[in-house]
Amino acid sequence: MLLLHWCLLWLLFPLSSRTQKLPTRDEELFQMQIRDKAFFHDSSVIPDGAEISSYLFRDTPKRYFFVVEEDNTPLSVTVTPCDAPLEWKLSLQELPEDTSGEASGDLEPLEQQKQQIISEEGTELFSYKGNDVEYFISSSSPSGLYQLDLLSTEKDTHFKIYATTTPESDQPYPELPYDPRVDVTSLGRTTVTLAWKPSPTASLLKQPIQYCVVINKEHNFKSLCAVEAKLSADDAFMMAPKPGLDFSPFDFAHFGFPSDNLGKERGFQAKPSPKLGRHVYSRPKVDIQKICIGNKNIFTVSDLKPDTQYYFDVFVVNINSNMSTAYVGTFARTKEEAKQKTVELKDGKVTDVFVKRKGAKILRFAPVSSHQKVTFFIHSCLDAVQIQVRRDGKLLLSQNVEGIRQFQLRGKPKAKYLIRLKGNKKGASMLKILATTRPTKQAFPSLPEDTRIKAFDKLRTCSSATVAWLGTQERNKFCIYKKEVDDNYNEDQKKREQNQCLGPDIRKKSEKVLCKYFHSQNLQKAVTTETIKGLQPGKSYLLDVYVIGHGGHSVKYQSKVVKTRKFC
Repeated sequence: MLLLHWCLLWLLFPLSSRTQKLPTRDEELFQMQIRDKAFFHDSSVIPDGAEISSYLFRDTPKRYFFVVEEDNTPLSVTVTPCDAPLEWKLSLQELPEDTSGEASGDLEPLEQQKQQIISEEGTELFSYKGNDVEYFISSSSPSGLYQLDLLSTEKDTHFKIYATTTPESDQPYPELPYDPRVDVTSLGRTTVTLAWKPSPTASLLKQPIQYCVVINKEHNFKSLCAVEAKLSADDAFMMAPKPGLDFSPFDFAHFGFPSDNLGKERGFQAKPSPKLGRHVYSRPKVDIQKICIGNKNIFTVSDLKPDTQYYFDVFVVNINSNMSTAYVGTFARTKEEAKQKTVELKDGKVTDVFVKRKGAKILRFAPVSSHQKVTFFIHSCLDAVQIQVRRDGKLLLSQNVEGIRQFQLRGKPKAKYLIRLKGNKKGASMLKILATTRPTKQAFPSLPEDTRIKAFDKLRTCSSATVAWLGTQERNKFCIYKKEVDDNYNEDQKKREQNQCLGPDIRKKSEKVLCKYFHSQNLQKAVTTETIKGLQPGKSYLLDVYVIGHGGHSVKYQSKVVKTRKFC
């Protein structure tokens, strides 16, 4: 055994500037070794009973050693690839015989022993190639120096190694249930509900665990290490270290290793900023989400896109050891959006349309006869709405519409028009739309650019209020209505009254003040005033003006609140 220790020390001597103690599973030493993890991060020694993380450059093999001190010892070695497949091989190194040492009490020259160990390939025990979390386990292993060789032929990659001589008592990885599958229990257009059987680590061993759910559109993951590597793929600050011993405390910190006192202990010199001395690699962001949900074994994923395939993985994480095990992932395609019913427009007929917030409506207009032009009249009653018009698949129009708009498009024999209305983010939209191939008189009354009602403060009395509004060159009928409101009448209430498509027919007869016709060929003089009488002192009133077109359709001006004087 003394020979074994000396051989391992000489193998590791070039990797360290100081003599290292061999990792054993003596509990007192083990606890010391785990606390001093810097002992292992830059060495080729695998500690007994602790997981290590490291990095492989493409086509650059890496070798690790693990000591088994006594014969008939259980042995378990687990290798976890992160973001690339690995080739790895575990072998038992043949040690040189120490015949002369037994007789004389002196060892053979150490350099000679080192050369013997390096030149021997050893006995291969296990090999694997792929990206699965794979392990070698033996209930009875001979004492000796075990050698683990790793290679990545695809790209630079991270990986993890865990080796132990006490696999039965350690159990660092959470156990999976007898059925480790993740089931989809409910499927919607934007939601998927997942369920899985609980881990025995929590129910039987009473160890603290949590479940992490991972959602992405590419593929299932076989380890949480692979997920974390993918999540950090867009981090421009993540850089590959240089091969060999050219590491700095900066490198260790950004590969998950503690950098405290590391440079001082090993005599590292401070390096310039990585922006100056190292090339920074940035990769595109990845569409992946990780959500840790505690110990619940059912979870609903929301805010998904309809008719889209997603991959779902569940990992159970031992909170004490921070080591994880993957359930068998699943995938599912969310349901399609409910097919929208197409509204057919009739030539010359007004159609009322309601569009949900952020929603859309599809309308179709198919003239029965040949036509040279087609005219669309659109009245947006509330907020602006986006309109797109396609003729036989070709986009002719795409605009935002607020208030009343008229669009005239060139026609085509037997052409069919598809109109798409899209609501905005603020709220639902209501509108009236008319399509015709024979426009004579406008279906909706024309409006001035400014549809506000102006109140004259100096003309207010205890029983009357004087207001004015603009007209157009077209002769239209105007009707004015009043309604008493509370003094605390606010903007939200006022907004609800702003639906321009609600006509005077819904108002009470007692609210009607008068109706009159008005127009002016000179737009600068197209203004009219009206005094509303019979009001109560110190009261607030909501005033509305409706303009009614030739087809009987009305449009409401912006409402105005006025208050009479309390004392006169």
